[in-house]
Amino acid sequence: MPLRYLIVLIVCWPAAAQELQAALEAAIRPELASLEALYKHLHANPELSYQEERTAARLAEELRRAGYEVTTGVGGHGVVGVLRNGSGPTVMVRTDMDALPVTEKTGLPYASTVKVRDEAGQEVGVMHACGHDMHMTSWVGTARMLAKLRDRWSGTLVMVAQPAEERGGGALAMLRDGLFTRFPRPDYALALHAAPHLEAGRIGYRYGAVLASVDTIDITIRGVGGHGAWPHMTKDPVVIAAQVVLALQTIVSRELNPLESAVVTVGSIHGGTKHNVIPDEVHLQLTVRSYTDEARKKILEAIERITRNLARAAGVPEDREPAIRYAEHEFTPATHNTASLVDRLAPVWREFFGADKVLEVEPVMGGEDFSRYGMTEEKVPILIFWLGTIDAERMRAAQANGVRLPALHSSEYWPAIHPTIETGVKAMSLAVLELAKKR
Repeated sequence: MPLRYLIVLIVCWPAAAQELQAALEAAIRPELASLEALYKHLHANPELSYQEERTAARLAEELRRAGYEVTTGVGGHGVVGVLRNGSGPTVMVRTDMDALPVTEKTGLPYASTVKVRDEAGQEVGVMHACGHDMHMTSWVGTARMLAKLRDRWSGTLVMVAQPAEERGGGALAMLRDGLFTRFPRPDYALALHAAPHLEAGRIGYRYGAVLASVDTIDITIRGVGGHGAWPHMTKDPVVIAAQVVLALQTIVSRELNPLESAVVTVGSIHGGTKHNVIPDEVHLQLTVRSYTDEARKKILEAIERITRNLARAAGVPEDREPAIRYAEHEFTPATHNTASLVDRLAPVWREFFGADKVLEVEPVMGGEDFSRYGMTEEKVPILIFWLGTIDAERMRAAQANGVRLPALHSSEYWPAIHPTIETGVKAMSLAVLELAKKR
């Protein structure tokens, strides 16, 4: 390339970046007050998975006001907004909408006081303890920005508000309802997730594995019950269950390659009704996390082998062998970012926010059904990034005092409203502007 062209590129690139930054700042400034109000409304009015009717209606109305073609009721309460802006790639931006059965304890003036009946008929508190309220607010802000900045991009934008991420079934439900056939099929799919470990104003990205696969497993250890004073006349499922819980911990430590990360957690164990009664059954609830199909297969096979053989070793009759049930509707595959998207977007974020604000982070064992959008026949490139949510002073104080900040799903987790909203909107808008920029 001739030297004069290199000089022009070097001089013009910073100027172009500064001009884009000024345009984004001008576009977002008048929206901040309404976005903050929207965030507080969403936070105070959470809805559980598969019940997001009012939330979906609000997001659909936000898209209509911004000029999108809107379809509701996709895969349940899913919302799809389409903005066509000439020829070019199709970029999908996804948010999740559902909250958790958690009673909020933040003490915030806009804290949720919502209580509902869950599927089992139990009254539960409801809270956006996983940051989906911030996801939705950033999503709405992005929709507004890109509608305002149509002169800076060309193509089609598909805004997807997905139900039931917490239950692992929302993405699949939307895909089965024609998300990639009834609407423009994306060339790229993007999402963000609130990070309780990153300072507000920062972004975290990762190549490859970002989030783990999630299996939900119910095990019933069946024995032969009887009197606690005559254990020799029983097959005690409590003792067998205790052996199973301990033996399951050897799967990761002794059956997987030490360089392979995985988790086998028994989150619930219930059995018996009285001190001197050996019960007939004990129930276990497990969550299993892994990053590869091979590791997942090995873990699930080991769980079955260990559980069934420990029951046999205890002399449990064949007709009372353990029952092992997989909640297939709640299975979430591992999320792997497409490397070419990371290569393309991370430099854009660093240029805009500064290198100290854009960090490469470690994978986590949390799960996300956003992975489903990259696993269809079309093999859509996907990228999910972390949005810092913790006020800088709050983080410094916690580190100085050795205090652990609340994690996602905690009743005490809350994100700083600013600059989290601004950062989420700008980061996602920049990503779309890069992928659909005019040539």
